[in-house]
Amino acid sequence: MQGTPNVQGRVWRHGKPQDDFTFDDISEYLREPDALVWVDLCEPDHDALCELAAELGLNTWAVEDAVAATERVKATAYETHTFFTVYAVHIATEATDEPRRMLSMQRISAFVLPRGLITVRLTPDFDIAAVAGRWEEIGAQQYGVGALVHGLLDVVVDSHFAAVEALDDCVEAIEDDLFDGKPGQASFQRRTFQMRRDLVGLRRVALPMREVVNSIQHHRHEVGTAPELDPLYADLYDHVLRVSEWTESLRDMVTTIFETNLSLQDARLNTIMKKLTGWAAIIAVPTAITGFYGQNVPYPGFGHLAGFLASTTLIAVLMVVIYVMFKRRDWL
Repeated sequence: MQGTPNVQGRVWRHGKPQDDFTFDDISEYLREPDALVWVDLCEPDHDALCELAAELGLNTWAVEDAVAATERVKATAYETHTFFTVYAVHIATEATDEPRRMLSMQRISAFVLPRGLITVRLTPDFDIAAVAGRWEEIGAQQYGVGALVHGLLDVVVDSHFAAVEALDDCVEAIEDDLFDGKPGQASFQRRTFQMRRDLVGLRRVALPMREVVNSIQHHRHEVGTAPELDPLYADLYDHVLRVSEWTESLRDMVTTIFETNLSLQDARLNTIMKKLTGWAAIIAVPTAITGFYGQNVPYPGFGHLAGFLASTTLIAVLMVVIYVMFKRRDWL
């Protein structure tokens, strides 16, 4: 690979990598019938990208979408090329005591030409070297631009798969905390809410991948997808479906956790109220008896030790009886 830090690329001829790649000769490479070219633009200058688009005949609106601050996941077929935007997902590994977002999104757009692929990244976060390595694994130079597109999408979908696995592990950890009986509700709720935000973000970029892969497969002749790549695209689509289904199941699980947490809080509150009511009933016995004997009228045993002992014994016996009754009914 050669070029400036913001522009890199590679050219193959007859399936062999070449060392003569230069950015100014991209249009010349694309005219060669035996050439395959890849160009990566990181943080591109808008005017330079527009000049390149005019030179290669790229759609103006597609160029604007490639450099827009925010753009949804999509694939659009034009007369001479196909444009798509996808997001890879990075999992944060730094340990922290405060709940925070686990996932960060890394956007990449691409223009798919019959003999070339132009990728556009607004930030250097996405590891384009992993894509180049994937191309070497599947022999991209042998199958044309369709293999380049597959390698790029395969890396993106693999990042989705890793993200949904990490979220699944978090859901299991939250389930364990849900039933451990510890009172840390504030921290638990923050963790659950943050994980739900991560899941919503992943779902927003993972679910539309089905339409992207479908569109690429549907226009496989336009993007130069060789028949030998059909099994690879079928496997890629299967992975996309698995991520989508897994994401949906995790969303249902998180909703269930929220509802279960509320139910457990209600159950704990009911248990507390039941115990308080039981103890209040026990305490009411001596209050009632001593209140009766506190009247300003003579009562049986008034002024005698026997009366005091009788009232004390009555208090103790009734309290024990009520305690035993409540204990058998699991009120205490």
